Amino acid sequence: MSLENKTVDGEGINASQKKETVFGNLKYLIVGIFFGILFVKTEIISWFRIQEMFHLESFHMYGVIGSAVAVGVISVFLIKKFNIKTLQGEKIEIQPKTFSKGQIYGGLLFGFGWAITGACPGPLFAQIGTGATVIVVTLISAILGTWVYGFIKDKLPH
Repeated sequence: MSLENKTVDGEGINASQKKETVFGNLKYLIVGIFFGILFVKTEIISWFRIQEMFHLESFHMYGVIGSAVAVGVISVFLIKKFNIKTLQGEKIEIQPKTFSKGQIYGGLLFGFGWAITGACPGPLFAQIGTGATVIVVTLISAILGTWVYGFIKDKLPH
């Protein structure tokens, strides 16, 4: 199936055609809780660890990010090599990417936000769960930023 025949809005290019039941979605909650605990225990949601990274004072976060990149590269290689399918048995399509200067601007904006707030969007809920309720401001800002992008994306050079 080609990219033109699939919708990229909503659930994405590899969205399953099979719908999950409420009970079936429970596995995602369990995995999310597991990752939240993992993020807390490894200190990758720590504001201090993130500041150490941006001040080039510690290798901790670079090691975690580098490990994640290595796992991602190996995973994509294996998916392509062995034609691995989803748990629902559907084909995984990895589309070729094209470079845009907007990716540089977006990456810089993302990095500045990360450095200023000490929070990456992924572990926001884990940070809130640890009692860092000030992160709610970051969460609301991330949601607002996503909404603004959705509102103006057709006017931006892609």
